[in-house]
Amino acid sequence: MNLKFTQYILAGALSYFLLLSNSALAQYSRADSLRGRLGPERSWWDLKHYDLSVEIIPSKKYIKGSNKISYQVINEAKLLQLDLQEPLSVTSITQGGEPLSFRREGAVYWVTLNKKQVPGALEVLVVQYEGIPKEAVRPPWDGGITWQKDSKGLDFIASSNQGIGSSIWWPVKDHPADEVDSLDMHVTVPKGLLDISNGRLVEIQVGKNTDTFHWKVVNPINDYGVNINVGDYVQFGEKYAGEKGTLDMDYFVLRENLEKAKVHFQDARRMMQAFEHWFGPYPFYEDGFKLVEAPYLGMEHQSSVTYGNGYQNGYRGRDLSGTGWGLKFDFIIIHESGHEWFANNITYKDEADMWIHESFTNYSESLFLDYHYGKEAGQAYVRGTRMNISNDKPIIGDYGVNQRGSGDMYYKGGNLLNMLREILQDDEKWRQTLRGLNETFYHQTVTTAQVENFISKAFGMDLKPIFDQYLRDNRVPLFEYYYSDDQTLSYRWTSCLPKFSMPIDIEIGGKKIRITPTENWNQLKVDKKVSISVDLDYYVRSLIIK
Repeated sequence: MNLKFTQYILAGALSYFLLLSNSALAQYSRADSLRGRLGPERSWWDLKHYDLSVEIIPSKKYIKGSNKISYQVINEAKLLQLDLQEPLSVTSITQGGEPLSFRREGAVYWVTLNKKQVPGALEVLVVQYEGIPKEAVRPPWDGGITWQKDSKGLDFIASSNQGIGSSIWWPVKDHPADEVDSLDMHVTVPKGLLDISNGRLVEIQVGKNTDTFHWKVVNPINDYGVNINVGDYVQFGEKYAGEKGTLDMDYFVLRENLEKAKVHFQDARRMMQAFEHWFGPYPFYEDGFKLVEAPYLGMEHQSSVTYGNGYQNGYRGRDLSGTGWGLKFDFIIIHESGHEWFANNITYKDEADMWIHESFTNYSESLFLDYHYGKEAGQAYVRGTRMNISNDKPIIGDYGVNQRGSGDMYYKGGNLLNMLREILQDDEKWRQTLRGLNETFYHQTVTTAQVENFISKAFGMDLKPIFDQYLRDNRVPLFEYYYSDDQTLSYRWTSCLPKFSMPIDIEIGGKKIRITPTENWNQLKVDKKVSISVDLDYYVRSLIIK
């Protein structure tokens, strides 16, 4: 997309070769590397525009179409990596009307170019494809295409492909580091059904037995955020007076659910109020905001957030925090919409850094409560989610192999962010930090290092030991302490990485103080030997040694 992307490509190539020397990555296959790395066949070209046309044929669970891929040449090359997963097949690839030769290796097509690729030039590939796409088994986690019927027997179809990759249903450069600058979609469906996709509807081309819906996205978009939703939809909406002007908020639901959706989807406006306050303006005013009913739980598709939580509060009716606060909102509306800021506006460059999406969005749930019900409601909620933390492995995964880290990126990550707020001790500065992230990295792909450095700079503190401990190690630090005499408190951190240091707020005899333990024993003079309690918003363990 820009110079920063080019710089990342060069750094990514070096990182990849360094990664290959790491024996810990021996468990991964060549297919993992082809999917997860920015190899030379991906890094010489920069995505500019996709023009995707796809026809949905429900009677055969079949799709066919084409993708017109516009790109800018960064370096001269002859071989290009294109991604499309089996059982779909590419039937032809052309450039300038001239057929190109290609060969398949699993989910990868190696395309040999005839035309000289001149750095700086804009070029176009046209890829024709068709087949029976993978059917989603457990969407959105095990994704693909979901083929269902509504209560009237009408087709109800949707795509969901985070993790498994958008190449499960259309041909793309399937890597998050290179977002396409803009997108057109032409989705053809049987007469009587509607397709709802990303961005704004440009036109409907009416045919004899089918209709084609043309959608346009004018902002950069990650490929896993592109979606199709086909059904007997009806629409309602509202105009939201937001930070950047009037935002179109449109809701598409099955005809049978219209009346309850009109009541239940009021959470969308409440979400927008809270998140614009905490994170800054909704990042895609030009493309609008849509909430679209889907035949699965839901996903964060950019400007086309999908919903399938059964029109009930909580997560399928459950409070994930066990505090009662989780039943004050519809989890899917709040969580998946929160991803518009953290996932769609700020997107990771590598799957290993998925915590950037999920930790911040998990934390957004508590900020929603904070905005509408007060700070303690949000704090209680995020503390309550600790019961879902497993501490099984680090939150950050292995790089270059399409590998995410521990599922603790949700609840442990949310608690890490809540703890950083407590360390900062300035709620307005914390809010400006969150807003600053979305402003500084607006419509960009980022690394963990960029996010860590930004927050550290905003705090005026070196937060690296804290990030290392909570993102790159699975242990929860243990605060050990004891009284060596009636007026001397000794304390330290254990169960932590070498040189770990983090401030912590404790209460001694009713007085709140801040100390900064290290691995070594430190001493504090006190008036007398009294009981100690640790601030509950620190995700740590504590132990008094007797």
